[in-house]
Amino acid sequence: MDVMPLLTLVAVSAAVAGAARRTPVPAPLLLVAAGLAASYVPGVPDYTLDPHVVLPLLLPPLLHTAALDSSYLDLRANLRPVALLSVGYVLFATLVVGYVAFHLVPGISAGAALVLGAVVAPPDAVAATAIARRLGLPNRVTTILQGESLLNDATAITAYRVALAAAVGEGAGWVTGVREFAVAALGGIGVGLVLMVPLHWLRKHLREPLLQNTLSLLIPFAAYAAAEQVHASGVLAVVVVALYLGHRSWQVDFATRLQEAAVWKMVSFILESAVFALIGLQLPVVLRGLGAYGAGSAAWYAVALFLVVVITRFVWVYPSAFLPRLFSARIREREPDTTPRVVFVVGWAGMRGVVSLAIAFSIPAVTHTGAPFPARNLILFLTFTTVIGTLVLQGLTLPPVIRLLRLPRRDPSTETLAEAQAQNEASRAAEDRLTELLADEHNRLPSPLEDRLRAVMERRRNAVWERLGAVDETTGESADDTYRRLTREVIGAEREVFVALRDARHIDDEMLRTLLRRLDLEEAAAYREEAAG
Repeated sequence: MDVMPLLTLVAVSAAVAGAARRTPVPAPLLLVAAGLAASYVPGVPDYTLDPHVVLPLLLPPLLHTAALDSSYLDLRANLRPVALLSVGYVLFATLVVGYVAFHLVPGISAGAALVLGAVVAPPDAVAATAIARRLGLPNRVTTILQGESLLNDATAITAYRVALAAAVGEGAGWVTGVREFAVAALGGIGVGLVLMVPLHWLRKHLREPLLQNTLSLLIPFAAYAAAEQVHASGVLAVVVVALYLGHRSWQVDFATRLQEAAVWKMVSFILESAVFALIGLQLPVVLRGLGAYGAGSAAWYAVALFLVVVITRFVWVYPSAFLPRLFSARIREREPDTTPRVVFVVGWAGMRGVVSLAIAFSIPAVTHTGAPFPARNLILFLTFTTVIGTLVLQGLTLPPVIRLLRLPRRDPSTETLAEAQAQNEASRAAEDRLTELLADEHNRLPSPLEDRLRAVMERRRNAVWERLGAVDETTGESADDTYRRLTREVIGAEREVFVALRDARHIDDEMLRTLLRRLDLEEAAAYREEAAG
């Protein structure tokens, strides 16, 4: 097996994603553009998407990381709009796109048209989350987009399976479709509920961080596979488990949390980069298969379908946002910030992604009668153009749209003040607990060590408040910024001495690693405070 194409894909996509951080263009868009450009470079191998790889191997960890970073409490508070988008909108878009495709494309069957509708219906979890966070959208808007993109894949995959059964001749009707949707949804949630508690118990009771992180890496794949084994939704199982584990992560050992955060950050970066590059690399594959459909006709269908997808989202989001408010005072009280401008942003943030392409590539080549699947190659092409169109057009224009609408952004000062107040309360509780512990003669410490403990707590209490303080006119830094910079400098001086002592053979490499790890932990703490600021 030649691993060089895979290594090249990972290395180049990671390099492009890293370069994107120095540009105003969101990384997903730059990666797609790089994939499009590379697809016609001589010597670039054929990176055809394999749905048997993307759905069970790439989708679970991407959903897992997105769900871990989501807030269970915020999702529960916004369950109504999230459900309307992740279930209602996906089914609505499936029917509308299917209806238009059936009447627009000659020779396409109703079942194949609905397959196309289900394929392009779900917005992408990675694209929505990446762009929403970069733009600093209000918390509620980000939560709704995250929640929709976490759950809508389950709806789309189930709708696709029902439509596919009808298209290939299995004779699935509405009753069968509703039953399959209920089994997939309830089964996926059920599998997640069954797995989440024992998995969390294992995470709490394993004492070896390496074993805990190995378990963490296996969890999304195990949840997805277990649900799919009983014909339930693997997507929902992964999301339910990840939301629970993320909500309870504070109960896990601190060393595990530190390692786990670093590991999943790296995994997420690599997978997200590779996934968006893969989208662009599919262009030669989808163009080769157009066959009987001419370039002009295919381009017309692509433009029409793109417009239908964009318009359908607005047709759904405005009534679903405002009609319930007309009849429920409780909804008006719970959602006071629902304005036409906010709803427009939610409507425009409907970028499609790799899940749509993976589902499209899983369409069988023939039906049960042995006949070719109706318009399969055209469906692949239209899915590709819809994904690229939404990513490029909506992704590039979303920032100026938000600026034009003057949508309120997150206020860093307000968030820092809330953080400072929370830290102040926690520090008071810590001081009371320390006083209580030191009153016991078994916990007596020499005065210098006791003073050091109190100084650490005082430093944590003051650090956040200092970020709100005045900036020195000479250095351009706050007192806290200067403190962290000097901390890194003195740690760097210590590190150089330790290395010099190792090189002079006064200490061995094992002792050097022990000493450097201690310094690394201190520097990591300073870095996290700086990142929070």
